[in-house]
Amino acid sequence: MSVAMKVALRIGHIKRGVPFAITGFYALGSHTSVQKALSRLTKDGVLERVSKGFYVRPKPMVSMPSIKTTTSAENVAKAWAREHGYKLVSQGQEAAYRLGFQSQAPMKKVFWSNGPSREFRVGNQVVEIRRISSQKLRWQNAPEGALLRGLLVTPPESIEVFELEQAMRRLSLTPTEERLAVKKLCALPLLNGWQAKLEQLGQVN
Repeated sequence: MSVAMKVALRIGHIKRGVPFAITGFYALGSHTSVQKALSRLTKDGVLERVSKGFYVRPKPMVSMPSIKTTTSAENVAKAWAREHGYKLVSQGQEAAYRLGFQSQAPMKKVFWSNGPSREFRVGNQVVEIRRISSQKLRWQNAPEGALLRGLLVTPPESIEVFELEQAMRRLSLTPTEERLAVKKLCALPLLNGWQAKLEQLGQVN
């Protein structure tokens, strides 16, 4: 079986709308032959290249099957992070908004990462990746990670203890989980300015 046939066969099993990296196909043949096979499938409309080294199988819109969509810029960014083993978390302003520390949602989708800073564009969608210190990426998508990033971009004097309590409720943590999260946050030098209010929150819980 030719490399082109092997590539096409594997492509047929990939879910539509889910971006994937070309590197996953290099085991099927030489880099050149795999690249040529994907290039041909792209020209034929079977695939669409959504970023350097990343492709997707377009999928028809439910309401208008004749129109095909690809994927979101956010999905491409997440596929890129998985491919390279980078951490990827929502920026602090996003966390602060979701926790109720800010009333306005960020205008642009931004992720913090330990990977290189860059942008991903799909159609009119733009997602920005900002390289940031690993300390600010701790606990990734865990509740205490969201709290950490929300607190990092929020002045301590702008938030009262009862608002921290409300943020905890938004995360649906049990009392035990709340105490553990507060203990972890109190131990971080990054949050020295929050120490007093976090300790008060720990006493409340």
